[in-house]
Amino acid sequence: MTAQATQRVLTLEPSDSQHLSALCGRLDEHLKLIEERLQVHIAARANTFQVSGEERAVDETVQLLKHLYRESVSGTTLNPEAIHLRMQQSHLEELPRSDNEPVVIRTKKGSIKPRGGNQQGYVRAIQSNDVNFGIGPAGTGKTYLAVACAVEALISHQVQRILLVRPAVEAGEKLGFLPGDLAQKIDPYLRPLYDALYEMLGNDTVTKLIERNVIEIAPLAYMRGRTLNDSFIILDEAQNTTREQMKMFLTRIGFGSTAVITGDATQIDLPRGTPSGLTHVMKVLDNVEGISLTYFQAKDVVRHPLVQKIVEAYAAFDDETAR
Repeated sequence: MTAQATQRVLTLEPSDSQHLSALCGRLDEHLKLIEERLQVHIAARANTFQVSGEERAVDETVQLLKHLYRESVSGTTLNPEAIHLRMQQSHLEELPRSDNEPVVIRTKKGSIKPRGGNQQGYVRAIQSNDVNFGIGPAGTGKTYLAVACAVEALISHQVQRILLVRPAVEAGEKLGFLPGDLAQKIDPYLRPLYDALYEMLGNDTVTKLIERNVIEIAPLAYMRGRTLNDSFIILDEAQNTTREQMKMFLTRIGFGSTAVITGDATQIDLPRGTPSGLTHVMKVLDNVEGISLTYFQAKDVVRHPLVQKIVEAYAAFDDETAR
């Protein structure tokens, strides 16, 4: 059944040539990006835009243009990357309305605003639940937002320390012997977490907090036997845990603590035949009250636009192969 075509005319106020030019982009490159992504046609003349296409896509495009123009008027710089990120919010989801209270994470280096309904729901879940799962492909902000929430909880004294945990499983490569002490050996595995911390707290602050053990780096195998109170614990790359390791980790959580477990069930690097603890726990804890599970999809990717297409292509190929 073919979707019914529709057409809408949008007039943007106040009419300002500079902001309208910023909205359209150089040689209308922003409008062309929107047309290609949402499969619509946009005809612009001064501050009047005529949008035609499938009804749902036209509605999304009109909301997107209004939102982008408000941002331009408020002083936000619009570029192709910003347009792409805003389309992540508009595609199959409503843009956040201006009268809704935004979700904001406050860190030492500034505020972080989750993009799109899934990221906002993920952060809200972390702020209101003790155990949280963020599951989905690379580039969806799972780990970055978890670190941001941990930093906010630390600087607001909700927790006394941050623990960064990751299974030391090689991603399809044999890295061989790694020299140095424990922290140096697992440092390569935790680099994405370090990068996020440096961005949010600054290099000097992070170094001092690690020296004082306020930020602790721990391989998953070293968690056994511990009880973690008043802590914000992030288990990253959880798809590479075994069932036993996942259960062990979840039973370490003590009073006053928040745990966030992130992973991508499509990128498991465990030895062949070893079941993933992440895929198992998704079924075990699906209906347990007080535990949140947020599932990200390719449309939530906030990296280069091609990353989303790559994720979608792999998913389609795997689905076809499985048939």
